[in-house]
Amino acid sequence: MDKIASLPNINPEQLGLPTLDKLAPVGELTHPPRILMLYGSLRERSFSRFLTEEAGRILEHFGAEVRIFDPKDLPMAGSVSEDHPKVAELRELCLWSEGQVWCSPERHGTVTAVMKNQIDWIPLEMGAIRPSQGRTLAVMQVCGGSQSFNVVNTLRLLGRWMRMFTIPNQSSVPMAYKEFDDAGRMRQSGYYDRVVDVMEELFKMTLLLRGRTDYLTDRYSERNERSMKVIDRAIERI
Repeated sequence: MDKIASLPNINPEQLGLPTLDKLAPVGELTHPPRILMLYGSLRERSFSRFLTEEAGRILEHFGAEVRIFDPKDLPMAGSVSEDHPKVAELRELCLWSEGQVWCSPERHGTVTAVMKNQIDWIPLEMGAIRPSQGRTLAVMQVCGGSQSFNVVNTLRLLGRWMRMFTIPNQSSVPMAYKEFDDAGRMRQSGYYDRVVDVMEELFKMTLLLRGRTDYLTDRYSERNERSMKVIDRAIERI
C-alpha cells in the first residue's frame, strides 16, 4: 500500500478509517448488563458499603445483574500468589463485568488502602486479555465531614490508567453518617438523587458501549507494533 503523502510516518496498512458501520455491536447481548461494584472499607457500619448497596439496588431496578465484591480477606497486593482464592474471585468478576462502580471513603485526602488494594490486584494484562479495558466506570465517595472530591478525582485517574470509560457524572456524599438510617438505607435527599443520576448514566453508557468496546479500544500503535513483530519473526526464519 502506498504511503500517505501528508502523513509519511504512518503505516497505511494499519490505519483504518473509522466509520459508523464499524460501530455496529457484535456478540451475544441478550443478557442483562453486568456490573461489578467495589467499596473501600471493612467496618461493620461501612458507609461506602451502604452507598454501594444502595446504588446496586438502583442498577438492579434498571435491569442490571449486580455483583458486589467483599474485600474482607483479600491479601495485600504482592503478598501472596495470584491463585489465592480472593484474588481469583476478584479477577474473575472483573472479566465477567461490562461496567463497574468504585466507591471509597476519603482517608488522609485520598482513597483508602482497602480500595487501592483491590484495584492493585487487577492487572492491566492477563496474557492476551485486559481485564479492565473497555469497561464503563462510575466513581463515588463518602466523606466524614464536608464535601470533597479528592477520592473521585483519584478514582478517575485510576480508571483512566486501567483503560476504562469513566462516565462524566459522579457522587460525593458529605457527612455520610447523617445520610443513612440505622438499617443502612440512604435517606431521601439531593445526594440520593445524584446517586440515581450516576447509576442511570452508567447503565445507559454500558448499554451504549457493550458489543463495541473491542473496536473502540483497537489502537493504531498496537496494530503497528504487532505487524512489526510479524515482520521480525519472518526475518529471523530466513
